[in-house]
Amino acid sequence: MKTLKTRLLKRLRNDFQLSIVSLMGLFGVIGIAPYAVYRLLTGNYLVGIADTIIVLSTLAAVTYAWVKRDTTTPGIYLAAVFSVGATLIAINLGVNGLFWIYPLILFNFFMVPPGKALLATLLVLVSLVTHALVFPGSVFESNYQMVSFLVTSMMASTLSFIFAYRTGVQRDQLQVMASQDPLTGARNRRAMNEELKIAVASHRRHKHSYGVLIMDLDHFKQVNDRCGHHAGDQVLIAFVEIMQRVSRSEDRLFRFGGEEFLLLLPNTDLSGLHSVAQNLLTRVSAELYSPVGPVTVSIGGAVLQSGEHWESWMQRADTCLYEAKSAGRNRAIIHPGEPARTHKD
Repeated sequence: MKTLKTRLLKRLRNDFQLSIVSLMGLFGVIGIAPYAVYRLLTGNYLVGIADTIIVLSTLAAVTYAWVKRDTTTPGIYLAAVFSVGATLIAINLGVNGLFWIYPLILFNFFMVPPGKALLATLLVLVSLVTHALVFPGSVFESNYQMVSFLVTSMMASTLSFIFAYRTGVQRDQLQVMASQDPLTGARNRRAMNEELKIAVASHRRHKHSYGVLIMDLDHFKQVNDRCGHHAGDQVLIAFVEIMQRVSRSEDRLFRFGGEEFLLLLPNTDLSGLHSVAQNLLTRVSAELYSPVGPVTVSIGGAVLQSGEHWESWMQRADTCLYEAKSAGRNRAIIHPGEPARTHKD
């Protein structure tokens, strides 16, 4: 029981949108369920049924988000259901129902992207105003009250839009900072570990093939010692730019050490891994320079084996890298037991 609780809390911590869907769903059920029961018991069946549908829809959407690991679809669904429900309640209850519009505005901006939330709010307001104009006195007691409601609702929507937009931008920036090397723009070690775990899971479930190349720039310490760390930083940046030019869009490059990088290659077998390694040796030797001359790279590689743990997979590639450097550098060795392949100018 404790283990299950720990896993659930970990998912909530790691998935911001899931935590929002769950929290807003909880508030929705707690806040609306008593009203649904009360209105059904007092004979206000239309509003009571609308409240009941909202509660049941909320429970279904939150369950879907947990089971399917999809928060986008439940978020849009809940925003639509709550918007329609709040509109019907306001039309049926008149002024007393308008108080539900303000939490609806906040709810929508938490559940869906700011643009869609603003559109949903505008549709609700247009629906209420249209009904009030066709049936005077059904929603608002006077035109003055209607205008006041529209002004305050738009103010709340505008402020919510600004808050939601800025929060989204900042959250995206934090996610980038958490997974990206600030110097080179390559993904960092934290992201690398997660991607390798995902690759192992994909291989186990769908039999997709994966290869890794671990690369270490040769004699990089001499560049830093003789030319300074700024020159060394420029070499690292240039190396990543070369990698981005020669890699496929689905390949993933990570920097996990000072001058050590890992390239994850989906849908790559042993032959393909050899070809990629040789191409990288050629391109780096021809294009990468420091103030003291050309810079080469040593490479170790391995293809993921069935039932293998990601750390073992990476260790095999790292062992090959060590062998490549011991054999004279500027070469690639791919597991298992492949002879060293040296780049020839």
